[in-house]
Amino acid sequence: MSKHRPIHFLVLTGDGINCAKETAWGFELAGGTASIVHIGDLLNHPEQLLLFDGLALPGGFSFGDDLGAGHIMALKIRHGLGDWFTRFIAKGAPIIGICNGFQVLLKLGLLPNMNEPRTMALAPNLQGVFIDRWVELKRPSHSVCKWTEGLQRLTLPIRHGEGRIVFADGKEEQCFSALWSRGQVALQYINDVNGSHKEIAGICDPTGLILGLMPHPEANLFAVHHPTIQQNIQQNMFDKAVGAQLFTNIIRYCIHRRIQREQKAKVFRKR
Repeated sequence: MSKHRPIHFLVLTGDGINCAKETAWGFELAGGTASIVHIGDLLNHPEQLLLFDGLALPGGFSFGDDLGAGHIMALKIRHGLGDWFTRFIAKGAPIIGICNGFQVLLKLGLLPNMNEPRTMALAPNLQGVFIDRWVELKRPSHSVCKWTEGLQRLTLPIRHGEGRIVFADGKEEQCFSALWSRGQVALQYINDVNGSHKEIAGICDPTGLILGLMPHPEANLFAVHHPTIQQNIQQNMFDKAVGAQLFTNIIRYCIHRRIQREQKAKVFRKR
């Protein structure tokens, strides 16, 4: 492992995004590396996108959520990065969109399936107010999501005003059934927290490599982050918490895929 360069993620930031540093830290705790790059700098040099192994769109309020949550950021990516972004997607790079980043991924059409018309959106919470609380989540056992692999129950915080999963009118059950049958439901709330259809908290694309979720894994990297921690705080405050597992999962996946490619390349050269 030591002879290889670390798996390197691009953490995209911009005006209003406030979780970039924590997200980058998650990849570094998992043994990877991360570079925080402003969307303006990336637009000036879009070719640098292909230097990264993966992409993270952190939470926050990109560009003040003007014109709708995540809309301006999605427009900048689609029209500013153009073919470079298409090539990045084509190489199978893992992508995560957290909260506002999830909203961006949906508006880009990467979720739930970039090859199909979009029938899913994130609407204002049913309560009509911003929600900031910790929630209990579960991972469907048949989910294909690479990021959440091995997880069963987890606790993460949510903080959003526009995080309710909705589907096209009259096609709600049809759309949900398609996602469920393909294992694209990555996370569900244990209880109904915002009116999201079937308590969906996160979904992935059919490959399991592109994940969008409303809860914040980067906000629960260590045991001390959880609000209920009371005993032995000095002993366990730096124990890795469940949020760190998502970053560890994808770094391990990327390393494994790199090794497989190298092995195939060796076999090809011997022929």
